[in-house]
Amino acid sequence: MTTTGEDHAGAHAGPWWWARWRSAVLDIGLAAVSALECGAKGFEFAADAGIPAFVGVLFGVLAGSVLVVRRRWPIAVVLVSIAVMPAQMGFLMIVVGLYTLAASELPRRIIGALAGMSQVGMLIVTFVWLRQGVDQGDLQFGDWFVPFGAITTSLGMTAPPLLLGLYVGARRRLMESLRERADSLERELQLLAERAEERAEWARSEERTRIAREMHDVVAHRVSLMVVHAAALQAVARKDPEKAVKNAALVGDMGRQALTELREMLGVLRAGDGVAERRSAVPLAAVGAAAAAAASRAAEEAEGPCLSELDELIGQSAAAGMVVALSVEGDVRSYAPEVEQTAYRVVQEALTNVHKHAAGAKTYVRLAHRVSEIAMQVENEPPSEVASASSARLPSGGNGLVGMKERVSALGGVFVSGPTDAGGFRVSAVIPAA
Repeated sequence: MTTTGEDHAGAHAGPWWWARWRSAVLDIGLAAVSALECGAKGFEFAADAGIPAFVGVLFGVLAGSVLVVRRRWPIAVVLVSIAVMPAQMGFLMIVVGLYTLAASELPRRIIGALAGMSQVGMLIVTFVWLRQGVDQGDLQFGDWFVPFGAITTSLGMTAPPLLLGLYVGARRRLMESLRERADSLERELQLLAERAEERAEWARSEERTRIAREMHDVVAHRVSLMVVHAAALQAVARKDPEKAVKNAALVGDMGRQALTELREMLGVLRAGDGVAERRSAVPLAAVGAAAAAAASRAAEEAEGPCLSELDELIGQSAAAGMVVALSVEGDVRSYAPEVEQTAYRVVQEALTNVHKHAAGAKTYVRLAHRVSEIAMQVENEPPSEVASASSARLPSGGNGLVGMKERVSALGGVFVSGPTDAGGFRVSAVIPAA
């Protein structure tokens, strides 16, 4: 069975045009037998033709040896067998040559033409030989036997090897097609596995980014408020003990809230790791994709902030000394969890930035419920010099605005931020309701 491409290069280990040494030995053996047969017939032909015996034997040996190139040039073998047929030699060569010709990749019209020439030649030679035998009395049959024997012999010598060669060639092509299809399928599966690994890596990266944003929002906002309250506590500890106790209670509440939200996010990570461990027998790409998908589903199912908690959020900022004014436009309604959570986080991060960079500045929070979208805007006035000096003590990671823009863009919304003409800062976002 032949192969193609790299497999063919690897399988070609025989001499010259043979793919294997076994094929070479078989062809050389057939050529030797054919040379003996043709040499013997050449001796008889030389005696009948009146030529030297060694010439007939040499001619027969050379003609029979052509069978050694049957795999390389099957047409030449068949033509030589037809040429020596009148000398009643080359019967093995015609049988093997027709089989090899039919099993080759040559066009069917060429195979049919050569097979027809072989059959006609065999028919004529057999007819003449039988007629001579009947006329000379060597064969004791009637005249009917001559055409019957000629037709039967010609069909018996040409049809079986031709049909067998056609079957072997068709089977060989079928197996080659199946092998190529299997190789193609293997390459496609490998490509799909690589793409699955890329998608899993992308999903893991997206999940890490999302969790980083969540942790930034939770830690930055809560800890910023805790720092503000701690500073206020330090300022009024001796002057107003009652207010100091109130600020201390607020610091404790915010710390507990921050810890609760951090535990929820850590629980999501553990859930994703658990899925990956339970599916350790699955390939790496499937494990990564399953873990990332499970983590995303767990994060979506986890209870997150919503727009109804904005009053509480603004109340916490007001308790820290910020003057915050909330205005709501349009009919209040519920949205998808990811939309409400994103809107909440945008307002939360904007208030956190005010605490960090403009502590004490008056802030306006506007929320607009529209037909197909929800819009929010957080704008603060310029801070006083004293407030600016105190807010400089709060560190900033520089990722707040980037995180807000990523959240809004992920939902197909628009995010804009920048300083105002009055010297303050404005954060605006519009998120599709669907």
